[in-house]
Amino acid sequence: MADPRGFLKTRERELPARRPVPVRIRDWKEVYEEQQLGTLQRQAGRCMDCGIPFCHSGCPLGNLIPEWNDLAWKGEWEEAIERLHATNNFPEFTGRLCPAPCETACVLGISQPAVTIKQVEKTIVEEGFERGYVTPQVPTRLTGKTVAVVGSGPAGLAAAQQLTRAGHTVAVFERDDAPGGLMRYGIPEFKMEKGILDRRIEQMKAEGTRFRCNTEIGVTLTAEQLRSRYDAVVLAMGATVRRDLPVPGREHTGTYQAMEYLPQANRVALGGEVEGQILATGKDVVVIGGGDTGADCIGTALRQGAKSVTSLEIMPQPGEERPANQPWPTYPMIFRVASAHEEGGERVYSASTKEILADDDGNVSGLKIVEVKFVDGKFEEVEGSERVIPAQLVLLAMGFLGPQGEGLLEQLGVDTDERSNVQRDANYMSSVTGVFVAGDCGRGQSLIVWAIAEGRSAARGVDTWLMGDSTLPAPIAPTDRPLTV
Repeated sequence: MADPRGFLKTRERELPARRPVPVRIRDWKEVYEEQQLGTLQRQAGRCMDCGIPFCHSGCPLGNLIPEWNDLAWKGEWEEAIERLHATNNFPEFTGRLCPAPCETACVLGISQPAVTIKQVEKTIVEEGFERGYVTPQVPTRLTGKTVAVVGSGPAGLAAAQQLTRAGHTVAVFERDDAPGGLMRYGIPEFKMEKGILDRRIEQMKAEGTRFRCNTEIGVTLTAEQLRSRYDAVVLAMGATVRRDLPVPGREHTGTYQAMEYLPQANRVALGGEVEGQILATGKDVVVIGGGDTGADCIGTALRQGAKSVTSLEIMPQPGEERPANQPWPTYPMIFRVASAHEEGGERVYSASTKEILADDDGNVSGLKIVEVKFVDGKFEEVEGSERVIPAQLVLLAMGFLGPQGEGLLEQLGVDTDERSNVQRDANYMSSVTGVFVAGDCGRGQSLIVWAIAEGRSAARGVDTWLMGDSTLPAPIAPTDRPLTV
């Protein structure tokens, strides 16, 4: 185990400091400063190497957390990155973007602040890259089988890397101009700089994975053409149908989906140009939706120089302690402050939008909102609470409903469930033979760690179907669901 007395000697949880707000909102660089290795290793030493490590059950990937905590504490970085990569293809992504359900399942968290598992993970992989321990794993033989992966988000990339390393010839199709899915243009630079993504893409290219960007399957290539060229297909297009807001005034100019706004900002932050870019500069901005995407909109708007930012959430503000119905080791719904919330803006809870108001030119001028309470399974308006808040830009960050049905899925004729997700069997194969499903398009909107886990699992299903057997690991079954995330 790590330091046998570590959790007794170091009782406090230490994370890297965030850069000062006045400094970081002037650029698009990542928010966190570097943490000294000695501090990080002391934190890794707090791991108790539990007889039953519940952090394993908290992590969909089954990460070997006590093992690499011990190796990080000892400074054995080559062995640590080997153990980390044994279950996770992209720890540099999860170490930045995952909400860390492993930490809320940490046994030490019962009586002390949990081990900083996510930061240890991020440090191990960065030390691995820095020291030259992360290198291409080129397959020693080729199987002669070909696989098309549709979508280059975390699920698609994980499936592609696993299948390439198994010896198959893999092509990843992406409709945008660069691979990465939402990690490329949906996640702001201040959460993950795109050099981190590019670094891993280069490794995959060196291993033999091919990337075909600016190619929308179902449009550029039909499903029939794709299937005729490849022995197997993996669908990993994500859940891209956005939840909308059906209220009067939705049509007014100045109301946009978050995924219309964020990709434009990310392209510009990367040095590109966007004609007619949606900007928050000098405007009262209202973000509807209190999740991670909403926080991304807040941080982006503040960096663009918004006059004010207000975040609306229909649910009541959660408490700072675990609710009684969400005991350890579940992932609790508690009040959290993301870096974007720390930077500015107002968070309004128990608020529902009744109407989007506009000026005489049809441009958004405000929102009519009302306070609500949850009674007998439904929201009820609080009498006399209606008010108007100013807004010249309204951003809808209310999540996603499922995968895009028209185009590829329609052409394939795959079965879907009542929520429009693509159905699959225990081996991640859809109702169409040879067509497999991984990530949000089969699971529904979920976390990056689940996407990677599903990509790895689907890869094993593909490998088994093509070769009759497989040595690839399969972390989860497609019916597994997290308790609260």
